Amino acid sequence: MHAVYRHALRQSPVTTEGIAAGLGITPDAAERSCRELVDLGLLREDARRPSGFVAVDPEYAAERVLGPMERAIRAQRAAAETLRAQLLEFGRIYQERPATSDGRGAVEFMESLSSTRAAIAELAAQCESEVLTSQPGGGRRADVLQEAIARDEAMLDRGVGMRTLYQHTARFSQGTREYVERVSQRGAEVRTLDDQFVRLLLFDRKVAVIGVEADPGAAIIVREPNLIHFIRSTFELWWVSAAPFPLEWNNQDVADISEQLKQRITLLLSEGLTDQSIATRMGMSVRTCRRHIAEIMDRLGVKSRFQAGYLLGSRPTPPSPGGLADGETDSETDGETDGLTESESDGERDRPADGLPDGG
Repeated sequence: MHAVYRHALRQSPVTTEGIAAGLGITPDAAERSCRELVDLGLLREDARRPSGFVAVDPEYAAERVLGPMERAIRAQRAAAETLRAQLLEFGRIYQERPATSDGRGAVEFMESLSSTRAAIAELAAQCESEVLTSQPGGGRRADVLQEAIARDEAMLDRGVGMRTLYQHTARFSQGTREYVERVSQRGAEVRTLDDQFVRLLLFDRKVAVIGVEADPGAAIIVREPNLIHFIRSTFELWWVSAAPFPLEWNNQDVADISEQLKQRITLLLSEGLTDQSIATRMGMSVRTCRRHIAEIMDRLGVKSRFQAGYLLGSRPTPPSPGGLADGETDSETDGETDGLTESESDGERDRPADGLPDGG
């Protein structure tokens, strides 16, 4: 396809016959490549010549093709946050009533960390087919991982499927990477996203355990089928948007993730969020977040955060921070993780105790 697109740029407008003759390929191969490029938005049919094609700027194509998908993702994330708020309202109502002894209510509020972990341990022991987990906030603490690993390996060993979501910053935590390697060897799948999402565990498409933002030790247990369906649909949307957690990577992988984080920070800056809010949402320390913001400001050519916010807010679309600067080579990033060290993503970021452990 690359050769066909390059040919279309030089000869635009083009036809499949012209492409086949110019590149020395079969007409069928030329037709197939053109249709794939049309699907990607990189070619469009020539209005003046129905059998011809015109090359399209990739940035315009990306906006046209990915724009609707990104808007749908944002809408689903907003819907998930709305659901979270609704569930918290149920939790407040539930606190006003005597706790049920059998735990079979459609929505159940767990007030303490010990009761939350006991409920998770019971659900994990009963899990038969699938557990889905999402764990925002960057790298996991060592004690949380230690508690989770035996339980999760037991589920995987008896054939339970496991899929886990982290934020990109978790990739820079050595403890988290070791945990991911162990569960991956038993068939678990782990991916990461750049933005924040809801902390939850979902067992066998029947029971969900959702974290409570205001109280990390508390949780909401949901059994209502319609809510479970919505929660799982939302998780699947996060999952298809996420990237696989790499057990081995090179400097280019680090640079790519760093740029994705900068793009997300740029968007949040344009929305006027504070450094603390951005750091929390991105699952990183405030110090690391400010380092990224300083680099973004340098690229924008501004001296203050106020100038950066004004400039970004006045633009229709926040600019991409871009790749390596002119003259910078991969060798200049050897051994670096762009400020996202294990100590910052694991130990230095103040974070309350997790109510929902990793895995099951």
